[in-house]
Amino acid sequence: MDDRMTTPWGELALSRFPEDPRDRLRAWDASDEYLLGHLAEERVPLSGTVVVVGDRWGALATALAAHRPAQITDSYLAQEATRANLARAGTEPGAVRLLTTQDPPPERIDVLLVRVPKSLALLEDQLLRLAPAVHAGTVVVGTGMVKEIHTSTLRLFERILGPTRTSLAVKKARLIFCTPDPALERPASPWPYVYTLPDDVGPAAGGTVVNHAGVFCADRLDIGTRFFLRHLPGGGGGRRVVDLGCGNGVVGTAVALADPAAEVLFVDESFQAVASAEATYKANGVPGHAEFRVGDGLAGVPSGSVDLVLNNPPFHSHQATTDATARRMFTGARRTLRPGGELWVVGNRHLGYHVKLRRLFGNCQLVAGDRKFVVLKAVKR
Repeated sequence: MDDRMTTPWGELALSRFPEDPRDRLRAWDASDEYLLGHLAEERVPLSGTVVVVGDRWGALATALAAHRPAQITDSYLAQEATRANLARAGTEPGAVRLLTTQDPPPERIDVLLVRVPKSLALLEDQLLRLAPAVHAGTVVVGTGMVKEIHTSTLRLFERILGPTRTSLAVKKARLIFCTPDPALERPASPWPYVYTLPDDVGPAAGGTVVNHAGVFCADRLDIGTRFFLRHLPGGGGGRRVVDLGCGNGVVGTAVALADPAAEVLFVDESFQAVASAEATYKANGVPGHAEFRVGDGLAGVPSGSVDLVLNNPPFHSHQATTDATARRMFTGARRTLRPGGELWVVGNRHLGYHVKLRRLFGNCQLVAGDRKFVVLKAVKR
């Protein structure tokens, strides 16, 4: 597969993170190319403060590195991909300022480039956070594939920043042009969103959930997690537990509520998710010990150091359906579990995780199931 993106300023060799020779997905798409082409054709001045939001794998930041942009991302993997792609391009260290969605944004923005995210809530949150730094002369351009840009997307730009229009579609990609209106009265941010858990979810019943924007099912408990909470493993004795791909942290918090002696590690590649997990844990007054880590799954967790891994793996990478993340999560769990340690997984029945778990662990037990979901257990022998 060709891993070189052609830009108005030359070709760039780009890859996703972590690099996987089996991965057939590119580190950029037509919407990245469309945006970069527009900037060059229209001679958009890039001498001021350039901010790139939602750059999927660093394609935009790497192409614009000569203009010393700031990149804002919710994804640890995207940030690591950006670092690797900048190094591959021979960019001087520090040329791109790498920020997360939890960091304070720049105080003034002259060019705002927005890669439209899958989550409308995350877009809303980011535009509200960035709006005070935008001025009447700021050039605002969004980009995304046609299937990612909806009327609701445009309304958000218009409601928070100013008048908005779209371009014609090119290679199934589209641009968004927004003219900032400093006099616009912006709405208050609804994020983070806080709600109370129902009474039928085990130890966490009646507990509090805190969700930052962009976290899966941010305004309610999703049905898969609800099913998982009803079938979590019992036991106690101060186990070392990992809530892998923790999201808002409700699963790990439920375990900690049931076993205050447990040590729970909350891990996710989303900065918003880990912030949510920490806020959820603290909101429930759990007396035990917990650690909150943004990272690449279980990378960095010592082998054979964990008693229990709880996992609700994603099966999408942006718009693409893939089991690559689940595979890596299962492999990481097997490495980090002690002999006799257990991996508990909830997933849609049709995904067939039992096949992968049986191949990897040599065993897999159905703990619970309904028409849509299954909870599976694999034991490290």
